[in-house]
Amino acid sequence: MNFEIIGFDEGNALLDWNALSEALIHAHTLPKAEIADTLLYRGADTLLSRSAWIDGMGLTVKAATIFPDNPAQNLPAVNGAVNLFSDASGQLEALIDFHLVTKWKTAGDSLLAAKQLARPDSRKILIVGAGTVGHSLREAYGAGFPDAGFTIWNRSPDAATKMARKFPDTTATTDLETAVRGADIVTSATMSTAPLIKGEWLQAGQHIDLIGAYRPDMREADDMALQHAQIFVDSFETTIDHIGELIIPIASGMITRNDVIADYYNLASGTFKRNNDSEITLFKNGGGAHLDLMVSRYILDAWRAK
Repeated sequence: MNFEIIGFDEGNALLDWNALSEALIHAHTLPKAEIADTLLYRGADTLLSRSAWIDGMGLTVKAATIFPDNPAQNLPAVNGAVNLFSDASGQLEALIDFHLVTKWKTAGDSLLAAKQLARPDSRKILIVGAGTVGHSLREAYGAGFPDAGFTIWNRSPDAATKMARKFPDTTATTDLETAVRGADIVTSATMSTAPLIKGEWLQAGQHIDLIGAYRPDMREADDMALQHAQIFVDSFETTIDHIGELIIPIASGMITRNDVIADYYNLASGTFKRNNDSEITLFKNGGGAHLDLMVSRYILDAWRAK
């Protein structure tokens, strides 16, 4: 069987953030994904293997290495490979650039949540973190909230300034607290293990989007932030027992499992939503393997339709 090889630049040119949101909504009407993750560690370095099977959509295997010290050597922190297999035969359908899938999966996951949970009139968006994901978030949120202005905060102010220069209606800041207090949407993509976003800074009506934490010892928001918010996740199975953002406050009794209201499989039931303009909504982007499969299928469909 012949299979497609989809590179980053060729694939990236065909994709649309809002169309991806619709594809993800549809994908969550299919039978629930069977997923399996394997994590291996060496100090701060991680090998993450993620597999998923959705009946009617197919199978995918994504292997990722996360080496946080790589940028100091001018190397990407995250590398890997993605394989998409046929649901009918199990044959390889596509070998897709890892960074293409990761870009659109990670930022598209968060954009879908924001379109469901943020106030529709949100006009001030803060991006915490000026790395690769931060750049993708600026693209995605710019497409989903075209009338918004953006502020960037990063531990290294120079990186925030450099990123801000690449986009219109975007500025850099060195004052995280003031930026959080003044934002309608806060989207955070850092490698932090200690909370950066404080609950005492949050304001009524905000939407908080947490992306960076992927290990049991990592988190970006403190206990008070979670206590003050209505909490949502992309998948119960890939977040609650796997990521420090939820593991730590649940273990300490600061929140309970029942405080996590809904995941994307509740979209059709109407529970994955904002109930009023004053509540604070908080979304934990876990980015499970089922989302890699959904996004890979969207990419292949767009590739075949070109």
